Amino acid sequence: MVRAPHLLLAIICVGSVLPGAAETSGIRILTDVPYLEQGRTERLDLYLPASTTGTGQAVLWIHGGGWVSGDKAQAREKNIGQALAEWGCVVASVNYRMGDGAWPQNLLDCKNAVRFLRVHAAEYHLAPDRIAVAGGSAGGHLALMLAFTAGRQWEPAKPYPGVSNSVRAVLDFYGITNVLAWQKKDSAGRVTGQINQDAVRVIAGGEANNLAALRDASPVNQLSASSPPVLILHGLADTTVDHQQATELAAALQRVRVPHQILLLPGVGHTFNLDTWNQKPLPQDVRSPVREFLAKWLAAP
Repeated sequence: MVRAPHLLLAIICVGSVLPGAAETSGIRILTDVPYLEQGRTERLDLYLPASTTGTGQAVLWIHGGGWVSGDKAQAREKNIGQALAEWGCVVASVNYRMGDGAWPQNLLDCKNAVRFLRVHAAEYHLAPDRIAVAGGSAGGHLALMLAFTAGRQWEPAKPYPGVSNSVRAVLDFYGITNVLAWQKKDSAGRVTGQINQDAVRVIAGGEANNLAALRDASPVNQLSASSPPVLILHGLADTTVDHQQATELAAALQRVRVPHQILLLPGVGHTFNLDTWNQKPLPQDVRSPVREFLAKWLAAP
């Protein structure tokens, strides 16, 4: 089993900072923590709240980048990781398998990140039954797929056999919810029928006519009445993942009566964080709905 750096965490807890760790606004950050089996190079970063502010809640954050690029330590990831840790959550920002043919290993990696948190719950002072998953863009897609298929499909065989990867809630930041509908647009903004090439390369094995794989990998086709609550955040000016992806998910959740909220931001495009988009303040408060959603659905039983 992969083990986290126990000694490093113990030393940081008394105020020292060693290589691979940092302190910001009273929180502690552990970088490049291994969480997969030996030989895998992907790592995760942990944002740990001060011992006096921890709530026992935990959130796995999954970065975007079309499943082919991106990193756990980008500016957006730091903004969200630090904010949630300041609210008392343990946050894991994860790297996972990327590139051509990475599906479904990328999903298995993210499920293993949830299992890592559960296995190390006592070590990182979190409640194993109070974990949520969140992600942006392609990371939003993976977060939704993780939440909707936990325990029934695409389950990792190692390195944490028998450990659950279920979550209590999911936050979708401008994610792809229907892969078949994520299509290239012409100059007038009309869909062309050509499915996004990142999806074809990563999910469909390079075969654009592999519609079954693309359909199965769409969150709208995986949710059920037992799916966890969802908070959807999307910009109405998003030209990378259009906001119809968000409204289609909300309608599907409504049909099966899964608790959900949808927040559509006017004039905002892709890749916003909790405070800004395109280096400008968001037109409305996002922090409060996110914090309230987590407080409600990750509350102690």
